[in-house]
Amino acid sequence: MPTGLENLWVYALAEELEIEVHKLTKGFPRDELYRSVDQLRRSSSATANNIAESYHKTTMREKTRFIDIAKGEAEETKRNLIKSYKKALVSELKAAPLAEQYTILLKGLSAYSKFLAFSKPKLKTG
Repeated sequence: MPTGLENLWVYALAEELEIEVHKLTKGFPRDELYRSVDQLRRSSSATANNIAESYHKTTMREKTRFIDIAKGEAEETKRNLIKSYKKALVSELKAAPLAEQYTILLKGLSAYSKFLAFSKPKLKTG
């Protein structure tokens, strides 16, 4: 049964993208295991994890801080996906759609951050 967090579409998308990035990196050259593969997996995982951390924080400051971190991790993942096909580690046909989904996620995270700002009176600000 989905929790409140799992009903948050930006979290659901981030989690789905994390799984897709993991699948994609399985096809990378072995010599990239501790470079590109590790970096992509860590940043995609950190995106979803920081959204989850934000969801359960009680102050606006904490919530927005973790969303900002998630945005940074999502942008890092997007950039590394683009670099991966430019370096010919994976085909553009496989990596570009994921990079586009990260653009959608980044827009959603920005909108979520604005939503939180307008919800400010309902949350502790400390």
